[in-house]
Amino acid sequence: MKFDTPATTNPIDQLKVVGKPTDRIDGPLKTTGKATYAYEWHDVAPNVAYGWVIGSGIAKGRIASMDLEAARKAPGVVAIVTAENAGSLDKGKRNAATLLGGPEIEHYQQAVALVVAETFEQARTAAGLVRIDYTPADGAYDLAAVKDKAEKTKDGDSVVGDFAGAFAAAPVKFDETYTTPDESHAMMEPHATIAAWDGDRLTVWTSNQMIDWMVTDLSATLKIPKDKVRVISPFIGGGFGGKLFLRADALLAALGAREAGRPVKVGLARPLMMNNTTHRPATIQRIRIGATPDGTITAIAHESWSGNLPGGSEETASDQTRLLYAGANRLIGNRIATLDLPEGNAMRAPGEASGMMALEVAMDEMAEKLGIDPVEFRIRNDTQTDPADPNRPFSQRQLVQCLRMGAERFGWAKRNPMPGQVRDGRWLVGLGVAAAFRNNLLTKSAARVRLDQRGIVTVETDMTDIGTGSYTIIAQTAAEMMGVGLDKVAVRLGDSSFPVSAGSGGQWGANNATAGVYAACVKLREAVAQKLGVNSADARFADGQVVAGNRKVPLAEAAGADGLSAEDGIEYGDLDKKYQQSTFGAHYVEAAVDAATGEIRVRRMLAVCAAGRILNPKSARSQVIGAMTMGVGAALMEELALDKRTGFFVNHDLAGYEVPVHADIPHQEVIFLDETDPISSPMKAKGVGELGLCGVGAAVANAVHNATGLRVREYPITLDKFLDRLPAMG
Repeated sequence: MKFDTPATTNPIDQLKVVGKPTDRIDGPLKTTGKATYAYEWHDVAPNVAYGWVIGSGIAKGRIASMDLEAARKAPGVVAIVTAENAGSLDKGKRNAATLLGGPEIEHYQQAVALVVAETFEQARTAAGLVRIDYTPADGAYDLAAVKDKAEKTKDGDSVVGDFAGAFAAAPVKFDETYTTPDESHAMMEPHATIAAWDGDRLTVWTSNQMIDWMVTDLSATLKIPKDKVRVISPFIGGGFGGKLFLRADALLAALGAREAGRPVKVGLARPLMMNNTTHRPATIQRIRIGATPDGTITAIAHESWSGNLPGGSEETASDQTRLLYAGANRLIGNRIATLDLPEGNAMRAPGEASGMMALEVAMDEMAEKLGIDPVEFRIRNDTQTDPADPNRPFSQRQLVQCLRMGAERFGWAKRNPMPGQVRDGRWLVGLGVAAAFRNNLLTKSAARVRLDQRGIVTVETDMTDIGTGSYTIIAQTAAEMMGVGLDKVAVRLGDSSFPVSAGSGGQWGANNATAGVYAACVKLREAVAQKLGVNSADARFADGQVVAGNRKVPLAEAAGADGLSAEDGIEYGDLDKKYQQSTFGAHYVEAAVDAATGEIRVRRMLAVCAAGRILNPKSARSQVIGAMTMGVGAALMEELALDKRTGFFVNHDLAGYEVPVHADIPHQEVIFLDETDPISSPMKAKGVGELGLCGVGAAVANAVHNATGLRVREYPITLDKFLDRLPAMG
């Protein structure tokens, strides 16, 4: 199905099932332990062996020698894989680092060997007997030290008007630099894979968000045809972007299984998740704003620097500034430097999560400089068109409505604009605000839908559920389209033998995957109508029946003994070029700072979101409050501590890498504006899973400033950065 004209009325608009706050249909499987995760398959690969990955002990250099003799003789060892015996390997286009290193070493903990044994304990013990000598080389590990060597990205700068001239002439000017640290996805479930060969055919049971991407890159790396690779990943215990790509666990499990001649199971230990897989790269961001005394932005510049391995991509931290606020003169750009660190890549809301932690603080600082309320300053600089192209309107843009509704609901009018004035006993109390922004990304997505003689509708697509509720919203879509209850829908996901979907990432999954199911259901409705000899346009599907005129036929009867099936997908025209498609929101935070110790406690949080049709308010709210929690972590505690001498992340486990726990998170309220976007898809939806994160860190930082009068521009906001500057206790 080609979607190239705005959606009109369609069966989804009935909202009998779609749009209802529906419990997760996979919930009972997860709460009873019946949902099978990657490392837990016990009956698919008999006689499985266990692999232990050895990571490089240096960040840059070469392997001088590797002594495997003692490991080979260890009890239970059946195979050892290194670059020397792995055969000729290529590299997937989505991998910056080589997944099996040697003799050249590109980053610390790059996989250099896999030891395979009868048991996990034997593999781990034998791995400890491998002796590797290295010839270290000098590497670049400090972004600040190589910042001046950074280069413009391939897209170049976005330049509108004359920024330099307008900024110089602006009556009120702002110019500050912010930094965000390296961060880890830190998901609970580790990267894990079981691999088995059947002749020249490979099957992997793994934890991966993008099935077709993995099939493509695994086949490219192993130099085997795509149709010889099957990837199965029905349940994923968290990904946040860290499982978008092929990683060492899957490749080494496949190599180990080939070398051992039997299935092999590999799970990455937590230190390798931090140092071997991907992470969110650190940034340095300079923001300049020029404005008139009435708060009209006349010039805005946002430049961001990040680092990565050669061939890796930049953190696009300045990109949201291209679209979020008006301003006639603009300079937006990202720079990338070469760093010999583990690969930097997508982490929930890549770009915006880091960028808005700077931009939305800068907006507050400028508002304070102008003497204008921060909410009002944002509203005054709203735009209904792309600032770089006034002839290109937003398909929907309710940022102002989000800000105003949030201000009313949160009690913003009671905020004292003078920082450091509100106390609650020993606590200094402040309120903070930030806008939320994330683009709506469109991508092809397909599904297969079957109707059997029992009236059961089965949906098959390689879409994944990373804890986001994909099973449920896909079931809701099929139920709405075919006129049946959820109890008559079965959903099968995460298998590359199913039609290729959008996959899970970038908050594009819900809208695109359900649109693909919509397209397949349209085709199935046509097949049912054709079989019954009625016009599909006249047929109504409701209560498990097909109604055409005075005729009513149960779906089960229409399917017949052989059943009916249909396969189709959604493809997009150029509506995204004619209209800028984005999601918007507003975050409000109340924070308290202990006047003596500097301890920061978040007390209240509110998110107001405008993100198209909300397909399932219950799971959407869960997505947003999870994102808000992640934003608190980024603001106050999350940081991969980098040893800049030797190039590795020191706090590479969940004991040292701090994330928020229940005691850190207060009451969270989420409001979804009533919005549909017919420009987006037949579902009139967008996405919300990353919008809930964008801006949260800045809202926390702005609340801390309002409480104390102190600005910390180096995230996370930890005690060492402001304790000596706290106001004197009265």
